Amino acid sequence: MNAPHNPAQAKVDQVKLLIDGQWVESKTTEWRDIVNPATQQVLARVPFATVEEVDAAVAAAQRAFASWRDTPIGARMRIMLKLQALIREHSKRIAQTLSAEQGKTIADAEGDIFRGLEVVEHAASIGTLQMGEFAENVAGGVDTYTLRQPIGVCAGITPFNFPAMIPLWMFPMAIVCGNTFVLKPSEQDPLSTVMLVELALQAGVPAGVLNVVHGGKQVVDAICTHKDIKAISFVGSTEVGTHVYNLASQHGKRVQSMMGAKNHAVVLPDANRTQTVNALVGAAFGAAGQRCMATSVAVLVGKAREWLPDIKAAASQLKVNAGCEPGTDVGPVVSKRAKERVLGLIESGIREGATLELDGREVSVPGYEQGNFVGPTLFSGVTTEMQVYTQEIFGPVLVTLEVDTLDEAIALVNRNPFGNGTGLFTQSGAAARKFQSEIDVGQVGINIPIPVPVPYFSFTGSRGSKLGDLGPYGKQVVQFYTQTKTVTARWFDDDSVNDGVNTTISLR
Repeated sequence: MNAPHNPAQAKVDQVKLLIDGQWVESKTTEWRDIVNPATQQVLARVPFATVEEVDAAVAAAQRAFASWRDTPIGARMRIMLKLQALIREHSKRIAQTLSAEQGKTIADAEGDIFRGLEVVEHAASIGTLQMGEFAENVAGGVDTYTLRQPIGVCAGITPFNFPAMIPLWMFPMAIVCGNTFVLKPSEQDPLSTVMLVELALQAGVPAGVLNVVHGGKQVVDAICTHKDIKAISFVGSTEVGTHVYNLASQHGKRVQSMMGAKNHAVVLPDANRTQTVNALVGAAFGAAGQRCMATSVAVLVGKAREWLPDIKAAASQLKVNAGCEPGTDVGPVVSKRAKERVLGLIESGIREGATLELDGREVSVPGYEQGNFVGPTLFSGVTTEMQVYTQEIFGPVLVTLEVDTLDEAIALVNRNPFGNGTGLFTQSGAAARKFQSEIDVGQVGINIPIPVPVPYFSFTGSRGSKLGDLGPYGKQVVQFYTQTKTVTARWFDDDSVNDGVNTTISLR
């Protein structure tokens, strides 16, 4: 909950805004505590920036664009090369902060950073990604070619669950294309994001090219409606993502909005049993289920329904503890409010008639009794009308459904409104080919539980999980952050023949 600044907490660090290359203290009266979810310790306080401060950040980005857009591609690439080296050098330090503010295990925090780092590395190849096309002699002495040019000031709004990876999906690709950027990190865990921005400045990103503002809905709306912002990238909940897409689109902006999910894993009885069970448990309960690509539904086909005891046994062996503790498999969820929501949905599953195979509601962690812990929770006997199926739980809860055939499983997945990711576990090439062809989901894994593409490709969620036709990173994001200019040119020698006046639209 937001609260006015309390002088008694003056010793707690206050997160600053980055405007025009300077870290400045906000003049706001509205602040939020950044809380360690395992201990409830207040790590720092983050300001909810004023509209005037958002305007100042955008104005700085607008001024910087005039020169940054003309900075040679090679110079921009070298900044990305320096940034990726700095991230590697400081990744363990950033991971410690990320774990403390978000709750992830150290290993998962390092993975969060690494998946973002991959995009920074790909940004260093912008020289080939931003190339246009050329066709010689499309008519007599006429050539046509295209230029991919930056569009101006862009903005990014990021979620709490990946405070390193998602910002690194956004600002490096935007600025390496020649744009300037205003970043709004999650107000729940901005500290590790700020550390990455500090490294970007150290790598040589000029003043005003990258700016940071903090806040909630007022700041989001100010970004969505600002006349000088050309494009907005959003990752987060469906409710907020739909609002961002609609509001920003109404104000003439390009928008990519990656939103909620209900990811299914379809298990055929011919799959490798041990590997499949391990994959399901890791994808369902890793990061306490707080991944938009988490596997939250297992569809057991035919005799694969007999594997339920194996799934339960593997899940029950996971160690719940603070993320900083060695050997932790499942850390806390991000906040008390998040825990209450997860517990409420578990209660709804029991009330609606599902069978609670594994109950994580009463887990207690010695030394961390105040933590927001929910243990691995497993339901069977779930139907598609139950809230534990229809709602994105965003906690360590896996529900199982049973069908008789692969065709039934495909139909079940396709009826779900979300289309972020899905997986099939099988040893049949024919079944895999049928599945990837007929499934109506943007990202498909074959014996892969979390099919997030590498940066050479693009993140391709679909249907209720995505608004906008271009995804973050990869080739698609270069299209998103640039505009195509087509040039048709003819040059004449001084002694060239005069063809006379042409009153048609044809070239000759």
